[in-house]
Amino acid sequence: MIKKRVIWLFGLSGAGKTTLSHLLAEKLENLGLNVVLLDGDDLRAGLNADLGFSNADRAENIRRASHIASLLVKRDIVCIGSFITPLNDHRQLISQIVGDELLLVYLDCPTSECERRDVKGLYRQARNNAIADFTGISAAFELPNAAVLSINTQHHTPEECVDMLLRELTG
Repeated sequence: MIKKRVIWLFGLSGAGKTTLSHLLAEKLENLGLNVVLLDGDDLRAGLNADLGFSNADRAENIRRASHIASLLVKRDIVCIGSFITPLNDHRQLISQIVGDELLLVYLDCPTSECERRDVKGLYRQARNNAIADFTGISAAFELPNAAVLSINTQHHTPEECVDMLLRELTG
């Protein structure tokens, strides 16, 4: 039915990761699949609360989440991850842990649009130096290589983006 069991949505804060993960989960559940969402903010509030935002801590955050995703897949559960995942090294780490079950999806959205969508005011705080190491402002975000599925969330509605994902997963 679906070709991949770990769908990892990544991109800047405000690119639509959480919104799309919830919509995709609903669609997959309607198809009769068991789905678990792993959201970066949720994991940092609990399991990964001991981690900061240095490159080493970001890598550890991704490593832990990747292992959880891998365990879920072994139980025939679809895992949708939504993490900023700013560095190509982090994405390679996910691939090494999860393997062939992984679909990496870059949610391409310019910083200006992410700032416009920012209901928490994080970009404003980062630009005022109230948040250190904020991805896209004071911390790097490396563009992915061409092998990654890229969806432009500025020019497509969330529903259109989920339809693209479903076509990729079932086509």
